[in-house]
Amino acid sequence: MRSEMVSFAANGGSADGYLAIPDRPGPGVLVIQEWWGLVGHIKEVADRFAAAGFTALAPDLFHGEATTSPDEAGKLFMALEVDRAEQDLRGAADHLATVASGNSVGVVGFCMGGQLALYAASKSPRIGACVDFYGVHPNVHPDYGAIRCPVLGLFAENDGFVNAEAVAGLDASLTGAGVAHEFHTYPGTDHAFFNDGRPEVYDADAAADAWDRVIRLLRGSLG
Repeated sequence: MRSEMVSFAANGGSADGYLAIPDRPGPGVLVIQEWWGLVGHIKEVADRFAAAGFTALAPDLFHGEATTSPDEAGKLFMALEVDRAEQDLRGAADHLATVASGNSVGVVGFCMGGQLALYAASKSPRIGACVDFYGVHPNVHPDYGAIRCPVLGLFAENDGFVNAEAVAGLDASLTGAGVAHEFHTYPGTDHAFFNDGRPEVYDADAAADAWDRVIRLLRGSLG
C-alpha cells in the first residue's frame, strides 16, 4: 500500500486529505476526523483500511488546523462551518470514486466525524454504507429520511457526550425514517474507546470488535 496527501475539488476551490491506497484498488471509504483535526490517529485508521483492501480518504475538515488541547479542539469543533464541511465531504466522495473500485463509497466517522458521517450519508447518493462511532455535534442535523444506506452505530456505555438517551433517540429517528441500522454499545467503555492514541479511554477489546463489525459492513455493502 501507499499513502499521500492529495487535493480534490470542493466548494468551488480545493480541499486536502490523506489518501491511503492498497496494492490493488479497493472499495472507497471516507474516514472523518474527531475534533482534534486530521491527526496521526486518523491517518493510521486510513492506513488500516488500506491494509484491509479499501481505498481510504480522510479529508482535512479543519483545513490545516489540528491540536492536542481539548480547549482548542472545542473551539475548532464549534467553529466548524457545516455547509462547507458537507461540500468538502461531497468533493472527497467524488474524488474517492475516481481512485477506488465501485461507484459507491463507505463513510466512517468518529465523535464529531460520526455525526458528520450520518450527515454525509443524508446528502450524498454516493454513500453506500455509514458507520457512526459515538457521533456528536450540536450544529449538525442529518435528514435521516434521506439516508439510503445501512448504518452501523458504535457507542460507549459511559459516554458523557452520547449517553443512552441520545443513542435511543437516534435509534428511534432511524427506525422512524425506515433506515436499516444496527447499534452496539460496549459495556464499561468511555467516549473515544477506539482511539489507541488516548490510553486513558482506549479499550482494545471493544476496538477490535468494533473494527470487525465495520469491516463486515463495508465488505457486505461495497463489495
